[in-house]
Amino acid sequence: MELKTNDYKANEILKFIRQSTGLTQKDFAKRLNKSEAWQQSNELGRTNYYFKDLIEIAKIFNIEIIIREKNE
Repeated sequence: MELKTNDYKANEILKFIRQSTGLTQKDFAKRLNKSEAWQQSNELGRTNYYFKDLIEIAKIFNIEIIIREKNE
């Protein structure tokens, strides 16, 4: 899976990852030891998850995160 994060908001990235797993919000949150409300709030952009959450998601779902130098 490859996403250009500059093209998406944080909530869109989280939703995209969840949808790519085929899990419901409830099941995805459960795998992360989070509440369904946490997942919903983040997907709607009401709250923002932490980078450590993204790292944990990557580990759980075997997603490689590559950080590249920004081209200016």
